[in-house]
Amino acid sequence: MKRRINTWLILAIMTACTSVGTGEKPMKEVINAALDNAVAQSRLMAEKYKGQDNILPRSFIDGKMTTSDKYWWCSGFFPGVLWYSYEYSNDQEILDYAKEYTERLEDVKYYTGNHDVGFQLFSSYGNGLRLTGNPAYKEVLLTGARSLSTRYRENIGLIRSWDFNSETWQYPVIIDNMMNLELLVWAARESGDERLLKIATSHADKTMENHFRQNGSSYHVVSYDTLTGMPVIRQTWQGAGDESDWSRGQTWGLYGYVMMYRETGNLKYLEQATRIADYLINHTNMPEDFIPYWDLKAPGIPNEPRDASSAAIMASALIDLSRYTSEDLAEKYLKVAEKQIRTLASAAYTAPTGENGNFILMHSIGSIPGKGEVDVPLTYADYYYVEALMRYKKLKNL
Repeated sequence: MKRRINTWLILAIMTACTSVGTGEKPMKEVINAALDNAVAQSRLMAEKYKGQDNILPRSFIDGKMTTSDKYWWCSGFFPGVLWYSYEYSNDQEILDYAKEYTERLEDVKYYTGNHDVGFQLFSSYGNGLRLTGNPAYKEVLLTGARSLSTRYRENIGLIRSWDFNSETWQYPVIIDNMMNLELLVWAARESGDERLLKIATSHADKTMENHFRQNGSSYHVVSYDTLTGMPVIRQTWQGAGDESDWSRGQTWGLYGYVMMYRETGNLKYLEQATRIADYLINHTNMPEDFIPYWDLKAPGIPNEPRDASSAAIMASALIDLSRYTSEDLAEKYLKVAEKQIRTLASAAYTAPTGENGNFILMHSIGSIPGKGEVDVPLTYADYYYVEALMRYKKLKNL
């Protein structure tokens, strides 16, 4: 362990020296300036909706704010940004806002109408518990995990994603659902309820078996037969085509399997995360700055929109993944994440303080096939970006 720590210190010094030698700002300056801006924007956003219960920021489209209620799948991300902003700044006002916006979501702990309770509660209450130890937050998370578990069907071995009335899908499961498993693994550990861990690992295993192609890329949606439990349809609903590489879906998978390795120690999840990371990094259509096109097989590349949200998720996952791999791979993954952070922190993607509806990043993509939230700020882009900044700051002891 001592040798590992010394190696990271050497890498940190080399990174700083390289930045100076190439005329780039040292990563410490980039990270701290980006976090200062995040705190400033988050404060302005929090002030805007102070005291308005059940209102959460969503996006800023054509000069107008869009918001959601507590049950929208993105509702926990702005509270999560506030928690990370407080962790960085130690600002009491930011802490007060983080508590206020988090507690707007309490009733979500009983919600069984979607698979996104993990997104909603772990980004908000999970970070709140981590930073404050508030036992009331723990109760919300444990109750929420039990609510999420009701969407699991034993004979299929997966948590159902959508409840759409569809003539096509019987039991749809989307790659995004990997992100909700962290709540279940945490709750199993905290409560001793091994069934929750079984659900999480079964879902991860079945997804690995049925969502992924041989090259490490994944489909977006797999629908299962409710009687046999077998996959019958594989599609990419939010991508350019069923066999395309919808970027955010690839990064959900990467992040999810890094998390599953971190939480369980099972090497098959680390191997899967590495396969996905290498596929993305080496993709023939990946831009040099590693800000992906919205779909890496979109027909109009290089004239297709980029997706800041995919880059932010990928950067956060790669920083985490670097902690568990060989030194050579760790250096490779961190170089990619550093390039992504530098680009996202630049004026090309970061809005000036007070603009962009007080969102941090510009140029994210919700759904091009669905014609919704195209080239706009998105609350989850901000969340995973700030998380990436904080992960890098802690990893390199900046």
